[in-house]
Amino acid sequence: MNKTIITYGTFDLFHVGHVNLLKRLKGLGDKLVVGLSTDDFNLKKGKSVVFPYDHRKKILESCRFVDRVFAENCWEQKRDDIIREKVDIFAIGDDWSGKFDELSEICEVVYLPRTPNVSTTEVKDVLKSLKSEDIQQIKNVTEHLRTLVEKL
Repeated sequence: MNKTIITYGTFDLFHVGHVNLLKRLKGLGDKLVVGLSTDDFNLKKGKSVVFPYDHRKKILESCRFVDRVFAENCWEQKRDDIIREKVDIFAIGDDWSGKFDELSEICEVVYLPRTPNVSTTEVKDVLKSLKSEDIQQIKNVTEHLRTLVEKL
C-alpha cells in the first residue's frame, strides 16, 4: 500500500535540519507533499523570510525527498489538503507537538524530533550578530579615522 505523507513549513534559508526532516518524512511512506508557507501567510504569522516563495519552492522541488510542493495560504487549509492529497500521515517537527492533534480524526499525526542545534531562527540570529559586528567594526574604524584627522 502506498503511503502519502504531508508536512508544512516556511523552509527559508534551507539547511541540514530541513534535509534531515524531509529525509525522515519520506522514510515514513512513498510520497511526500509539502505545504510551503507563502510570503503573505508568513507575514500574517509575523515571520519575515530571506528568500521569496518562488525561490523556496524551487529549492524544495529540487530535493529528492520531496514529490510535490503546494502553497500554504492559511492555517485552516490543512484538513482540505489532507483530504485532497489522500494523506495517510501528517508529520511535522516536534516544536509543534500537540498543535495538530485534531487532524488525527482523518490521518495519523506524527511529531518528529528536530535536528539539534540547527534552526532557521538560529541562522538568522548569527547573520544579525555578524551584521552588528560589521557595523561595530565600521564605527571603530570611523572613530579611529576621526581621531587621526583631529591630530592633523
